[in-house]
Formats: sequence, C-alpha cells, structure tokens
Amino acid sequence: MQMRPVYIIGSQRTPFVKSFTYYTRTTNQDMLTETLKNLVNKFQLDGKILGDIALGALIKRSSDWNLARESVLGTSLHPSTPAYNVQRACGTSLDTSLQIALKIAAGQIDVGIAGGSDTNSDLPVMFSRKFAWKLLEARGAKGVGDRVQKFLKMNFTDLKPEFPGVMEPRTGLSMGQHCEKMVKEWHISQREQDEIALMSHKNAAKAQVEGFFDDLVFEFKGLKKDPLVRGDTTLEKMAKLKPAFDFSGNGTLTAANSTPLTDGAAAVLMCSSEYAQSNGYKPLAKFVDAQSAAVDFVNGEGLLMAPTRAVSDLLKRNNLSLQDFDYYEIHEAFAGQVACTLRAWESAEFCKKKLGRDAPMGSIDRTKMNIKGGSVAIGHPFAATGARIVGGLAKMLSQKKNVRGLISVCTAGGMGVAAILESVN
Repeated sequence: MQMRPVYIIGSQRTPFVKSFTYYTRTTNQDMLTETLKNLVNKFQLDGKILGDIALGALIKRSSDWNLARESVLGTSLHPSTPAYNVQRACGTSLDTSLQIALKIAAGQIDVGIAGGSDTNSDLPVMFSRKFAWKLLEARGAKGVGDRVQKFLKMNFTDLKPEFPGVMEPRTGLSMGQHCEKMVKEWHISQREQDEIALMSHKNAAKAQVEGFFDDLVFEFKGLKKDPLVRGDTTLEKMAKLKPAFDFSGNGTLTAANSTPLTDGAAAVLMCSSEYAQSNGYKPLAKFVDAQSAAVDFVNGEGLLMAPTRAVSDLLKRNNLSLQDFDYYEIHEAFAGQVACTLRAWESAEFCKKKLGRDAPMGSIDRTKMNIKGGSVAIGHPFAATGARIVGGLAKMLSQKKNVRGLISVCTAGGMGVAAILESVN
C-alpha cells in the first residue's frame, strides 16, 4: 500500500461555553448535527457520499451508542455516508483526525470528517448498579407475585442518583488533584501557571478582535463567539482566587488557571489531493503524522505527562527536534500541565529515564505557543478540543509558507496524543 498526502480543507465548531449556561437541554447529537450541517454548507457537500466520518464524545448516554451515524443522518449528506464512534477522553477528536487521515493516506477513502462533542449540561444521571440489577431481576420475574417480591427487596437508598465525575477509577482522584501532584513534583508555582493562563486569554481575545475565529465558529443558540475568553483579566485578579482542588493550604490550581467544564462541538473536513482538485477545494494544511502514548500513573508517573512521550516518539519517527516548529498547540487542561510538560522536555534526567534520549529535548519559544489562545481561555469540551485545535492550526499554517505546527493533548487515563501539521506551500 502506497501512502499519499492528506489535506485539511476546513473546520467548523460551535462557540465553546461554560456548562449549565447557554446549552442546557442541548444534547451531544444536537451539537454534532449542527456542526456537521455547517461544515456541509460551507463546502457544498449536500447529497454527497463521504468515505467515512469519525466522531466521539466522552460523556454520553447509553442511547448514544450510534451517535456518529445518527448525527450524520440529521444532515443533508447522502444517507449512504458511514460513520462511527471513537473515545479517547480529551484526545478523542485528535484521534478521529488521525484515523480519518490514515484511511485517506492508505487510499481506503478519498474524503472524510473527524470531530467530537461533549456536554456536561446533559449528564447521563444514573442509578446504582445494584438497583439496576434489582430492576433486571424484577423484569425477568415469573408472574406478578414473584415480581412484587422482587420490588419489595428494593429500598429508598437504591434510588440515590449517581452523577458522572472526572475521576480516575484506579486512584479515586480527580484530574485536578493529579495535576496538583504534578506541579508540586516539578516545583511549578501558581504565578507561573497564572502567567500561562493570562497569555492564553490575551491571545484568544486578540484573535477574536482580529476576526480569526469568524469563519471557524458558527452561530449557535444565539452565540457567535466564545464567551469564556477574558481579555481584561490580570495576574492580580488571578492571584486572588482560591485553590480549586487542594485545600490544604498548598494548592496552586485555581479556576483561573484551569479549564472550566465546557459544552461544545467541532469537526474537520479532510481529503486527498485528487478529491480537493476535483471539488475545487484549496487545502489549508497537510496532516503529516500523529502518535499516542500512555504512562503508568497508578505507580507514580504524572497522570497528564503522557504527551511528553507521545511528542518524543513522534519527533523521533519524523527526524525532527522540538525546536523545528513554528507553532505549538499544547492543550491547556490546566496551565500547570503545560508548565510540567515544558519543564520535563528541558530535563536531561527525565528525557533519559522516561523518553530514552541521550540529551534533553530542550525549550520552546513560548511566543509561538497557543498564539490564538488555548483551552484555559476558549474552553474544553473534552472530545471536541482536538478538532478545535486541528482546525485552528490548519488556518494558521495556511497563512504562511514552509511552516510546521505541533499539537500535544493530554487525556484521562494517563494517555496523550500528539500530531504534526504542515503548510501546503
């Protein structure tokens, strides 16, 4: 099989909003369907059969078992367009981008869409597994009397609802609590975290004023831009906020330097050179390569440090150094995670012990990092962030020649996903 270049044609996304605000009573399917509709309209895909569509969501109901396909059927794409679900926590839509890119590169398909969505405003509230088992037993009972006996075994405590949380099942700690452990290990101060967060907001606010997002974000539920961006914030304002995860007096992660719970959806259109030419598309960028990795966070490694390994492996395979990039899109689950990642790449001991390198990977030019804002400012709907980054970076790359961008995304479960995009030239 001969691999061929893969091109990013464009993207669309909803405004990203704080959960339990603008998008209450809005489902993942609602957001994904509208995102696909706008992508279809933008690139005249009405009635067309696409090779495949990969979409995902982290927090979804059991009834969303065919979420991607149902979302496609709600659009004007030809009903013969297939679709499937993907889930790799916060790396979901970067992984869907990789999967669609691989299918195109291998010649299996000529065109496809990758994306993702998440909402905390439509949480799948559940009852305990114990109560569910009792209901199933009652359902299978023989006769009314037997069924009544099964129901009599139930009690009011069985009716206590269970809400999903962003907790690691193997440690019982939230992602924020894990990140607190990381910043203490790497000696990252609150000031350094706040500085990263401040730059994220300033860059996002500047991009909004300049109109960078105008053709990337469509109007949804009366909004046309991301309302979470705070261009007027300051380090002084940030410093006043109390710790959000560690209340011992030593906590440094706050609401200011952490991503808020966010609702939103994003999708990216990708295709081969031949498909782009035959449909009159002008590609924005090339999807070059991607890599996933994981760390043993249960036995002491930092939960959100896997991107250090994913990036290292990716650069080795492509014979590149960390400094060979013009743009760095490092997902800000927490500003502290970004700081830890950068510090680790600079550490000779870490790079040798954890990455198998003879020398540290070195520093990056932070003025090239998240120059249109990052997740702390824009928001982080878990499964939508990867597609948001791919779409935004592709547009940046289209504005210059001979440039390259690196994407790094940390995920729950101690995993990370990284990718390389290049300008078309």
